[in-house]
Amino acid sequence: MPATGYQGRIGALIGAALAALVVLAGCSVAQQPAAQAPAPQVQQPAAQPPSVASALPGRGFDKAVVSSAWLAEHLNDPQVRVIEVSVTPGVYERGHIPGAVNFVWHTDFVDTVRRDIVSPERFEQLARAAGINNDSTIVLYGDNNNWFAAWGAWVFLQYGANDVRLLDGGRALWEAENRELALTPLAPAPGDFTVSQREQLRVKLPDVLAVVEGQHDKALIDIRSPDEFSGKIFAPEGFQELAVRAGHIPGAVNIPWKQALNENGTFKSEEELRALYADKGIDGSKPIITYCRIGERASHTWFVLSQILGYDVALYDGSWTEWGNTVGVPIENPAGTVWGGQ
Repeated sequence: MPATGYQGRIGALIGAALAALVVLAGCSVAQQPAAQAPAPQVQQPAAQPPSVASALPGRGFDKAVVSSAWLAEHLNDPQVRVIEVSVTPGVYERGHIPGAVNFVWHTDFVDTVRRDIVSPERFEQLARAAGINNDSTIVLYGDNNNWFAAWGAWVFLQYGANDVRLLDGGRALWEAENRELALTPLAPAPGDFTVSQREQLRVKLPDVLAVVEGQHDKALIDIRSPDEFSGKIFAPEGFQELAVRAGHIPGAVNIPWKQALNENGTFKSEEELRALYADKGIDGSKPIITYCRIGERASHTWFVLSQILGYDVALYDGSWTEWGNTVGVPIENPAGTVWGGQ
């Protein structure tokens, strides 16, 4: 065979082989799985503050309440931090206990968008700005017989503070005794308070409904006035937060908050308080839930029962404005009011 013919045939064979290789390579590539898109990043929830293992036990009258004389002697004690929580605007500004820092209930202790208490992150900022450390003795006081100061105490204890006290007699007694008032707000050195949570100090509507339906054996205390409890009125005169139904949560006993106080706004003795509640069947033998209209008055009774008497107590801060407006939950209404009419 001539050389040129031989070379041509060899070239043709090589070309065919190369073509087959190209086809096989293409098939191999086609059979490869498509490149996988990177897995989406799952956003981790924000870290929650550590929980305190159990509810803070009551400490008795002398550890939960301070007298005006005691506070006057400890105003310069760096261990003691004083917080005013008054609901009436401008009260703090017209004069306050020297060294006291103002916490505004409407904006500092509650979330202004959600129907909720202040977030742990925000509360930690406020506490540190008030010069509070983890080991501080925190004394709260305010107007309205310490209604909102007691709410503040509940929030402080719920967020991990250990030594929280109320000023006996509140702002009214301090003023009545002509004790010193300051006009210039204090700018304390920042503290190092770190939030941890005591979730046992608070209950929500499903928890209360479970009690009403007999799933849990707990005592319910409605601390509102007898007329509110019976359904005769929907709320005290002048208050805007209302429910469309009047009455009380089934099974609750009515022990108005003010029965825990003397005429001058100071707390009754521990023995008198224990007897007051025992007469209504509240002796600490089972857990207790307190409620009112929006939670502030109930926090006062919560403080008495939990911190002074040492009972196992949680606050239902949703209270009647939530319960009375909720579809599908039962009420008791001895007065027979229906949707605002008889």
